Amino acid sequence: MIGFTLALGAALAGAACSSDGDGGAPRAQGEASPAEVSPSPTPPPDYPFTGRPSAGRRPVLAVKIENTSAGKPQMGLRSADIVYVEQVEGGLTRIMAIFSSKLPAQVGPVRSARISDLHILPQFGKPALAYSGVQTKMIPFVQKAPLYDVSDSSTPGAYTRVPGRVAPYNLFASPRKLLAHAPQASKAADIGFEFSDEPPAGGVAKKSVTVRYPAARFTFTWSETQKRWLVTQDGVPDKAAEGGQQGAPTIVVQWVKTDRSEFHDFHGSYTPLVHSVGKGTGVVLRDGKAYPMRWSRPSEKEGTTYTGADGKPLAFARGQVWVVLAARKPVAP
Repeated sequence: MIGFTLALGAALAGAACSSDGDGGAPRAQGEASPAEVSPSPTPPPDYPFTGRPSAGRRPVLAVKIENTSAGKPQMGLRSADIVYVEQVEGGLTRIMAIFSSKLPAQVGPVRSARISDLHILPQFGKPALAYSGVQTKMIPFVQKAPLYDVSDSSTPGAYTRVPGRVAPYNLFASPRKLLAHAPQASKAADIGFEFSDEPPAGGVAKKSVTVRYPAARFTFTWSETQKRWLVTQDGVPDKAAEGGQQGAPTIVVQWVKTDRSEFHDFHGSYTPLVHSVGKGTGVVLRDGKAYPMRWSRPSEKEGTTYTGADGKPLAFARGQVWVVLAARKPVAP
């Protein structure tokens, strides 16, 4: 009887399990073999400029865009990964938009470049730069800079004059055509940005934050429904040509030294030099809060790191980032 019981147990064990036929351990009935198990797909890496998943890295295109009422509404700016705001002559501002993860059909109005651009761009390697003219004295600086010149004079076929707008605020460009003339432009890489779905600890709740230049004023107002900081310039909502209001999940207010460069415009007004290399302080706006931060950029070829009060990297919200480069005390024009 005992022998029969042992034999029956062995038979049942054999029916419940099967071997893979390779000498390995038996597996339970109905269990898939290792060869039949599909591995979990690896999520695509985050894009270094936005923190959003992306299948691959794409070339970097910088475009100089008008930022006064005469050039509004701007087109294509909502597709930019990064929007830099810089002071120019007369205490006004101009934008340098960085496109890489996605490209709009058109972007503009495209305007002239400034010396501060040439100090910001080296962190992107050798990107393409779209602009419309520079001061004659600055031409040698552009020629020596690590960039691909896709200005309207070098690639006229990528630009068009839009009817209904007055020159020089009617020049628009096709980003795809621009990059076609710069096939070797550097692809997106780490420039120091950190991203996280969860906001950092601390911060001060803010409904709006205002940044002043000598002749311009920006107010960033948190929209809980859109999860973005909406941009108002000089008291007027900054509308996009595609519809809606300009804005971003993250606004970086970066206090920088701003002084006079060796360049002047045709009116005789000096061109400000914005110092984006070095160290300083500022504020990061995300998720309806303001976070004091410290920034550091050791050299032009390196990106900028932003750290919080605890000395750790201050993570941005995923999506477009505005970097507002401004002097804590506005420099008179």
